[in-house]
Amino acid sequence: MKDYLIDTHAHLDMLKDLDITGVGKIVVPAVEVATLDKVVSFSEIENVYSMVGIYPSEAKTYSDEIESKMIELAKNPKVVAIGEIGLDYYWDKTFKEEQKHYFKKQIELAKEYNLPIIVHCRDAVQDCFDILKDSNVKGVMHCYSGSLEMAKEFIKRGYYLGIGGVVTFKNAIEIKRVVEEIDINFLLSETDSPYLTPVPFRGKLNQPAYTKYVVEEIAKIKNLPMEKVEETLEENTKRLFNI
Repeated sequence: MKDYLIDTHAHLDMLKDLDITGVGKIVVPAVEVATLDKVVSFSEIENVYSMVGIYPSEAKTYSDEIESKMIELAKNPKVVAIGEIGLDYYWDKTFKEEQKHYFKKQIELAKEYNLPIIVHCRDAVQDCFDILKDSNVKGVMHCYSGSLEMAKEFIKRGYYLGIGGVVTFKNAIEIKRVVEEIDINFLLSETDSPYLTPVPFRGKLNQPAYTKYVVEEIAKIKNLPMEKVEETLEENTKRLFNI
């Protein structure tokens, strides 16, 4: 296993015991105000990069003061994206408008600082698409779980699809179909550690080291050599995040 496997989405701030075996680069997302500084501090580690952003469920905490803090943190050269941002209607549909408003505000922030966005989209694909289709900002549909048809629409607009441990699940028919049909130049490897642990470790906390199981599954579905998949995903990551 080459050490240029890349985990483009790992919540290192949520992991006590960290396993990065075989992983060459890691990108750490932010989700809430309380941990913004901690997330950015991980970028002090060689080959670890950070994002700044407020998760959709935390939209009500957004303020001008927090935005100023994000702007200041974004000046760090190892802050490579605005994320994890987006829409999530799965748990709570009572503040959709606030979610959309602060999603748009953070997209504008990404434009201003020429950074990609990392998009969390759960049970809100049409609203996400409506906001993103004319946004003219590059980014990733994190932990993509939508249809093949919507995947094609997102990549037409320059978005990458984040592929994580779900692709290894036996019943994950649609995401396997997405990986099969979508050009590999629009895919990224991620774990979403400590969540969404791939087979054969389902039921345990996820780790960046498990990126290899995601990449192996992509290679299997694509019927491509593992090394070719690793190299292509690495190039995709470098192109998007400029790292």
